Amino acid sequence: MAVKLHRPGYDHAKQLVGDGHVVLDDRDAWSEHQPSAASENAFIAEHGWTEYGRWHLGIDDERGTETKGRYKFPYGDFSDVHRCAVISAESRAGQRKYDDIEAAAAHLHGMLEALRQVSSKR
Repeated sequence: MAVKLHRPGYDHAKQLVGDGHVVLDDRDAWSEHQPSAASENAFIAEHGWTEYGRWHLGIDDERGTETKGRYKFPYGDFSDVHRCAVISAESRAGQRKYDDIEAAAAHLHGMLEALRQVSSKR
């Protein structure tokens, strides 16, 4: 089947956004905000692969369960959902024709934009 929507990751992202665990950063900030490989390794060592997977919108079911290559389209930094990561995931999923992931990222993007609207009116 290859790459498809990772429902636990999507559900986790929606919950985090709903709870206000977001960074409403600029569109192109993900390269600076994404966790380093060392941070990822530390997170996996402390929380395990299942929890690591919940920070990704995509999963490649042809990859081993305990490999970073299995998880695609990260959306946050293990604390918050980053707007820049969601926009990046939406764009890349669209380019690769992963329609389910693109739609999930677009929904999250809409949720984040609604929060931006509220915060800009304060």
